Amino acid sequence: MQNGTFSFPALIFAAAMAFILFSDPASACTGMVIKGEDGTVVYGRTQEWSMFDFKTQATVYPKDKSFQAKTPEGKNGISWDAKYGFLSFLLLDKVTGDGMNEKGLAAGSFYHKGFAEYGEYDPSRADKSMAPTNVVNYILSNFATIEEVRKGIQEVRVVPVKNSDIGEVPPVHFFVADPSGKSLVIEYRGGKAKIYDNPVGVITNNPTFDWHLQNLRNYGYLNAESYKTKTWGDLEISPLSPGSGLLGLPGDFTSPSRFVRALVLREISNPTSGGLETVEQFFRVMDSFNAPSKLGEGQKKQDLKKKSLPSNTQYTVAHDTTDLTTYYHTVWNRQIRKIDLNEIDFSKSEVRKIPLDEEKTQNIKDVTEALR
Repeated sequence: MQNGTFSFPALIFAAAMAFILFSDPASACTGMVIKGEDGTVVYGRTQEWSMFDFKTQATVYPKDKSFQAKTPEGKNGISWDAKYGFLSFLLLDKVTGDGMNEKGLAAGSFYHKGFAEYGEYDPSRADKSMAPTNVVNYILSNFATIEEVRKGIQEVRVVPVKNSDIGEVPPVHFFVADPSGKSLVIEYRGGKAKIYDNPVGVITNNPTFDWHLQNLRNYGYLNAESYKTKTWGDLEISPLSPGSGLLGLPGDFTSPSRFVRALVLREISNPTSGGLETVEQFFRVMDSFNAPSKLGEGQKKQDLKKKSLPSNTQYTVAHDTTDLTTYYHTVWNRQIRKIDLNEIDFSKSEVRKIPLDEEKTQNIKDVTEALR
């Protein structure tokens, strides 16, 4: 502060913190890769959104399906035929929020409001352009490895196309993982794709991915072991309870805090071996990110006579990229359900869809009879 006013750097910092702390709590998604000791690689995420029910469907897109991307002028963007079939978690019957293809490549989009900067639309380059909502389909249908994604995504232009359901251009960045255990983050800055190798296998939302990596340096002291008894002056200090090594682990739902918490909880989890064991560990860690229904302001925009969402976390999905099997549970039904991509015929020409929940009710087994 100078002469009673904030300096320009201070104002920039304050603006950045406002974005970090208050941008769109309605979409506080968390993604993570977890690896088993046997080489199993599981990628998955929570899907938060408080504005309305996404009515998500598990959708199979076949290989050779034709896709047409959007531009601000309409459906005149890049067109392509799918090289690989894939499983999509389809939002509002329109947009793939997350998915995995038949080669085990998995990808998802995550909100990045205030930081996504797409390229200006050039009509002369429409045949190389696409909307942000087309990117996940493009990745899953065209590529089998992280390295293919790294090269191929730079050959297309992502341009600002308004989405009618949310009333704005979706501000997103992307997380991609493959069966090798490698993952990367794709962000759009200054109109160009900024591609980061992801050494920690975690993603949340704002601000930029490199900022999150730097922020981890504030938490290097965290560990699963309690601190050792020590003497301060003449007083012996010992932990009040187990878990003291995690004192200071952020527990709120801001994106910086979720990034740190996801990484630390995964790192202190027991080692796993095999697909199902690793998937179960994934769900245990991700249970920390089930968001309360009133976290976002979006609930106020709904018709109050309608039943609001029980939680902002509409579903949690885990893709076993090694065994080509997807697991999920939803806000309405916590029973884990399974889709085995090995059993799906991706050569069939039609698109197939099912709702994530046949009925939006929790499966509860009554065991009282056994205790009478």
